[in-house]
Amino acid sequence: MNIAVYPGSFDPVTLGHMDVIERAAQLFDRVYICAMVNGGKSPLFTTEQRFEMLCAATASLPNVTAELWTGLLADYAREKGARFLVKGVRNATDFDTEFGMAQINRGLDPELDTVLFPARAERLHFSSTMVREMIKYARPLEPYMPAAAIAVMKGWKNDGKP
Repeated sequence: MNIAVYPGSFDPVTLGHMDVIERAAQLFDRVYICAMVNGGKSPLFTTEQRFEMLCAATASLPNVTAELWTGLLADYAREKGARFLVKGVRNATDFDTEFGMAQINRGLDPELDTVLFPARAERLHFSSTMVREMIKYARPLEPYMPAAAIAVMKGWKNDGKP
């Protein structure tokens, strides 16, 4: 069984993320979406909120499971029996960053390979940072986020949550 892990902060999950998830789901038998805590970032959404949005956004993909993880990615992959990490890249800067991370993860687990999915042209400008700006200024989110994740956010507003 080919198992892959797609890690990220997903703050919030975007249509660019979903494109990578859907493509990975076609290629691998099982895909774990690993919402990670990055101490170097100040997230807009709590870990639980990001997880809730991811679960809603991926609910229709039977071979995809979203989970939370606070440790090393290589340890998570090993725990899941994954031999592949999946990453999306939009540009040369992303490639350089992910290439370096692939080397680190391969050093931690020599059997762990990284598969890079180039962003589709129509989503090259998508980033969680850009979507957070759209949220901040109350702009429409439908062009950038999965409908299920937007519905989760609207539910928070109705419940008085952030």
